[in-house]
Amino acid sequence: MRRILIALILLVATPALAHELRPAYFELREAKNNEFEVLWKTPMRGELRLSLTPTFSGSTEKLTPVATRRTDNAAVQTWRLKAIEPLRGQLLRIAGLEGTMTDALVRFEFADGTTWIQRLMPGEPEALIPARESALAVVRVYLKLGVEHILTGVDHLLFVLALLLITRGTWKLIKTVSAFTLSHSITLTAATLGFVHIPAAPVEAIIALSIVFVAAEIVHQRAGREGVTARAPWVVAFTFGLLHGLGFAGGLSEVGLPAGHIPTALLFFSAGVEIGHLLFVTAAISLIAVGRRGLGSLPRWTEFAPPYAIGSVAMFWVIQRVAMF
Repeated sequence: MRRILIALILLVATPALAHELRPAYFELREAKNNEFEVLWKTPMRGELRLSLTPTFSGSTEKLTPVATRRTDNAAVQTWRLKAIEPLRGQLLRIAGLEGTMTDALVRFEFADGTTWIQRLMPGEPEALIPARESALAVVRVYLKLGVEHILTGVDHLLFVLALLLITRGTWKLIKTVSAFTLSHSITLTAATLGFVHIPAAPVEAIIALSIVFVAAEIVHQRAGREGVTARAPWVVAFTFGLLHGLGFAGGLSEVGLPAGHIPTALLFFSAGVEIGHLLFVTAAISLIAVGRRGLGSLPRWTEFAPPYAIGSVAMFWVIQRVAMF
């Protein structure tokens, strides 16, 4: 139990981590021979934009001025570029990336229908543009993105943790985890493929509210008043999981899907999310089991500390996200 409380305190101390770790995004689409439409998206915090600049080892020329616009959390720049020397075989570097804590996802689409996907990191801010991209490279990039998206999505993890705290019995637990997996997979796929369009701001606010709801249900359960979540946690997991899937889709939309590899990228991003989800569930169940064994040696009020901590953090997110509408 003490370990659970320590983990929750750390979560309370870092509420801004929920969906704030956005990658930079650099996309080039070849319009005709060696001329590219460029999109460069860099994360922002408030009015500050990360000082990052894509550079090539060979000669390039800007054919149009850089147009800049701002979204909710990023600066988006577009221009047209001509490669004096072919881009294939050149070294791409994101200057300044080594001094940050973010990553940069790179996607090139060439006129012959081939693509190149690469993820650059502070410890590896440059990469060689190959002659041809393989589906295996897409698998590697999007699988890792899926794992990291769930493991850095603190609000999703808090929701899952709250469900684990209120669910008793192995069979109930299996149904609950399976229901959450099924539901968020449905909406992740539907939203990513464009079948569902819901604004991100209300989705994020309701995701936070779903955590508050389950935290309150834990308090009621431990006070002897079981609610719907304690009786049928899989129903709550499935219902709110649909919204969490939209949140996952929002993260995927930040980086996009590579033309020619859309099914592969979506499949392995989803697989990465599930791998990260199962890693967290396994770790959380182990900690909860340890905590419950030692619960008898602690005062009764400590039973209420985890749900109140989870609910407080989530309520802060609700207020913060509603204020951003």
